[in-house]
Amino acid sequence: MPGPYIRAAWSAARRCLPSSKTNPKYYNSIFGRTGSSSWFTRRGFSAAAPAIDHPDSVVDPAKIRNVAVIAHVDHGKTTLMDRLLRQCGADVPHERALDSINLERERGITIASKVTSISWNGNELNMVDTPGHADFGGEVERVVGMVEGAVLVVDAGEGPLAQTKFVVAKALKYGIRPVLMLNKVDRPSVSEDRCGEVESMVFDLFANLGASEEQLEFPILYASAKEGWASTTFTKDPPTEHRNMSALLDAILSHVPPPRADLEEPFKMMVSMMERDFYLGRILTGRITSGIVRIGDKVHGLRKTDSGSEKFEEGRVVKLMKKKGTSTALIDCAGAGDIISLAGLSNPSIGHTVSSLEVTTALPAIELDPPTISMTFSVNDSSLGGRDGSQLTGAKIGERLRAEAETNLAINVVPVPGTDSFEVQGRGEMQLGILIENMRREGFELSVSPPKVMYKTEDGQKLEPLEEVIIEVNEEHVGLVMEALSNRRGELIDMGPCAGAEGRTRMTLTCPSRGLVGYRSVFNADTHGTGFMHRAFLTYAKYRGPLGNVRKGVLVSMGSGTITAYSLMGLEARGILFVSPGMEAYDGMIIGENSRDSDLDVNPVRAKELSNMRSAGKDENVRLAPPRQNQHELIIQSHQVYTGPEYY
Repeated sequence: MPGPYIRAAWSAARRCLPSSKTNPKYYNSIFGRTGSSSWFTRRGFSAAAPAIDHPDSVVDPAKIRNVAVIAHVDHGKTTLMDRLLRQCGADVPHERALDSINLERERGITIASKVTSISWNGNELNMVDTPGHADFGGEVERVVGMVEGAVLVVDAGEGPLAQTKFVVAKALKYGIRPVLMLNKVDRPSVSEDRCGEVESMVFDLFANLGASEEQLEFPILYASAKEGWASTTFTKDPPTEHRNMSALLDAILSHVPPPRADLEEPFKMMVSMMERDFYLGRILTGRITSGIVRIGDKVHGLRKTDSGSEKFEEGRVVKLMKKKGTSTALIDCAGAGDIISLAGLSNPSIGHTVSSLEVTTALPAIELDPPTISMTFSVNDSSLGGRDGSQLTGAKIGERLRAEAETNLAINVVPVPGTDSFEVQGRGEMQLGILIENMRREGFELSVSPPKVMYKTEDGQKLEPLEEVIIEVNEEHVGLVMEALSNRRGELIDMGPCAGAEGRTRMTLTCPSRGLVGYRSVFNADTHGTGFMHRAFLTYAKYRGPLGNVRKGVLVSMGSGTITAYSLMGLEARGILFVSPGMEAYDGMIIGENSRDSDLDVNPVRAKELSNMRSAGKDENVRLAPPRQNQHELIIQSHQVYTGPEYY
């Protein structure tokens, strides 16, 4: 029957011809069913059906700008992205629209990098929102190779902090042209003089990191992302007609160069992000380095090896997608310089090259900083094992950890020989705590070891990871903080009053990573919750010797069973409790923090003895203080405080 062959030939010819018709904007069904609510399993934007873009509409590389939004944590990156989306006409259903992971919305932080595109004055702007926390620096490292420019967001009140230095160093290394945006200038404590000081601090930071002449000539904008405006001159209340983000978008178009791209060369793309879809398999996202890719094209995967490049899979492109605003659009083709997602290959992951068949050389691999901390994940063998989760075996845990390592290059998974355990290496306690929490929500049960710092040996000398720590506290708490950090082998670099904050002191220190494990909770207690501490990996340096006295005593259960309120009533005076009545305890379980440095064995399952004799008075009403409900990364931090420095 010639019918199917004629239709196939017409479909192939149609892809090669320009089209003047506009396809329907939305498909009611993508995979043969309506209302699909899981387009992407991890970094999706919208549950609405993707739009179909014009076929064969390859964007001119001269009209493309690839820009990353980088900053320290809580300086306003994601809020800025919301305002840019609204400025360009995108439908933003709620605040922090790009934070699509549940834990991101719950904690108010960005965990994974997101990419989307907006249109402005006939140009296509591919915007990448990046995390600001130091533990998720790998997300920044793997996307800076996709962009030619970056919007550096700096809090005008706080100035550049530890993570600002980290992201700027990565951006300058790749030759990225920065645009400086001083955010939160509408605050009462921010003045024009303060903005001038911050500008000088940023310029000095760029110069110290080896910025080129072009990179030092960065434009400066003053903005309030919360109110949705940016200005080229300092102001706290711009006129109504200028209360928008036009100044920032125009600065991006004029200052950030278009990508260097050749549409005539064979298709090549470096994979920078990867997601999984139940229907399409792996969805690979990256910037097209050269050439044009169309649906149905034959492609293969390449990876770097010691001997050169190796081909490991061949297939066809079955879907091409592009993030537009808060939704995903299906496209028929894409050209060099654009950032797109494709499906059709099952083996490539982040750092691999996807290219047409005539290409035999892989693109340079992504360089990442080494992990600094490790934990051992194993089967839950405690007395309470098997009661909460459904994924209990070592094989299931290993499969999940290997899948995580494929999508998150900052995490390494190394099997422990002869056991069902796995050593997981990462950047910090929060990163590993997020992984543990995600696994718990997926039904996994596992046990984890205390965190250990990863050392190096060079020329017979032991090296350890150092971190830069910036602390801002009230003057009366400076002594407590300095004493605690000196016991943790911290060294003071700079100290002075905080600009615009009377009675506050800012300190800059370097401290070993092993000394900072567990210090967050101690710091919050010492400063009564009024202090701020920011940290970021600095370098590997000579081992500074053993830590001082940093250990606290614990309350250890010496009985098994259900915890009673009657027993906890007598234990409250001994310290801070981690448990509440009705929870299960076992022999050797840590149930609280002792008020002294020594450990104390207690019985939290002791019940009130009953008799048939009536007492003279009424029973006491048991009123207990709420227990300390630690998140997973706080529990990880507490390991050092409660186990002692011998593990480090």
